[in-house]
Amino acid sequence: MPIIATVEELNALYGEASEASLVKEVDRITPDYRRFIEASPFVALATSGPEGLDCSPRGDKAGFVRIADEKTLLMPDRRGNNRVDSLANIVRDPRVALLFLIPGSGTTLRVNGTAQLSTDPELLESFAVEEKAPRSVIVMTVERVYFQCARAIVRSELWNPERHVDPKSLPTPGRILANLSDETVGGDTYDREWPERARKSMW
Repeated sequence: MPIIATVEELNALYGEASEASLVKEVDRITPDYRRFIEASPFVALATSGPEGLDCSPRGDKAGFVRIADEKTLLMPDRRGNNRVDSLANIVRDPRVALLFLIPGSGTTLRVNGTAQLSTDPELLESFAVEEKAPRSVIVMTVERVYFQCARAIVRSELWNPERHVDPKSLPTPGRILANLSDETVGGDTYDREWPERARKSMW
């Protein structure tokens, strides 16, 4: 199987990047890019650590990633399962990348930079929802920002409701846990209780 082993081989295969693909990249949050961040209720957070790479979904009400200034983004870490994979990576390797999705839009936004975790009481309280503040806030220093064209969204038909998968055709989290634990964890009880458990721990 032929393998590309050098950047020179890669460039020879793909050719030069288009002018538009280079012009779109900047080192700050521009007014146009601000509008995408403020409209987005979902972002994928990529991090790196000694155990390898990690990509974690983050979602909240649109605009939950706050723009402190053109070089700084703030993202609350809402309640979850306490695995803290992404946060542990940030503590040990500050490099991060974000991919913002906006429902209904084919254009996505990519942001690369470095991050640290803040537990400043006033900052945490400013992100409180239903009187529940996050335990930490990811403070990201922006280094590169650019939009990604709509080809991937168009090809996947991500926002087309006729292409939505019936959840009943997939194994439930409870069933996955049961299968992996010889029925000692998860199961029907886990699935049945999850909606109420999630409601109480959403924020």
